Amino acid sequence: MFEGPVQDLIDELGRLPGVGPKSAQRIAFHLLAADPVDVSRLQDVLQKVKEGVRFCEVCGNVSERERCRYCSDARRDPTIVCVVEEPKDVLAVERTREFKGRYHVLGGALDPLAGVGPDGLRIRELLARLGGTGPAQDEGEIAEVIIATDPNTEGEATATYLVRLLRDFPGLSVTRLASGLPMGGDLEFADELTLGRALSGRRTL
Repeated sequence: MFEGPVQDLIDELGRLPGVGPKSAQRIAFHLLAADPVDVSRLQDVLQKVKEGVRFCEVCGNVSERERCRYCSDARRDPTIVCVVEEPKDVLAVERTREFKGRYHVLGGALDPLAGVGPDGLRIRELLARLGGTGPAQDEGEIAEVIIATDPNTEGEATATYLVRLLRDFPGLSVTRLASGLPMGGDLEFADELTLGRALSGRRTL
């Protein structure tokens, strides 16, 4: 244990996802040795992120405005919506250049052990979009929902739950990414070719 602010910094860094105790120590001592200008720049960026970045009122993606660039792009097909877990998954799908529709970001996946249930995700907002209510009324009727949750236990449970809910919408096509993605992985780490094939070869549920 270190004294005072140094240990406080290590503890806070250790709370970040993917940062263990050793990594937290390395980052902390890197910041201590860094030029004050670099540290100030980091502080400024963190403050701007908290003050200036919001979530899209339609899809839940990160945005600087009320609507993200995908929801406000009239060239994208509003009849197809790709449902993903996190904003980082939007970028993963975009890298494939296979998808020209719009998105819906759930904000996570069902995980009862971590206390994440349906009410903790943006599922109600998805159902409102499909029902033609809420801020996305100008989208028109949605014909297909692509469920692109991660191919792991939580992602599969979320997909199964969504399929049960979406069956109540007559005429709606519900599809899932094709097999080929490694089980237990994240969309974020899938290569563009594999994810692109999974998207273009999606299966109807």
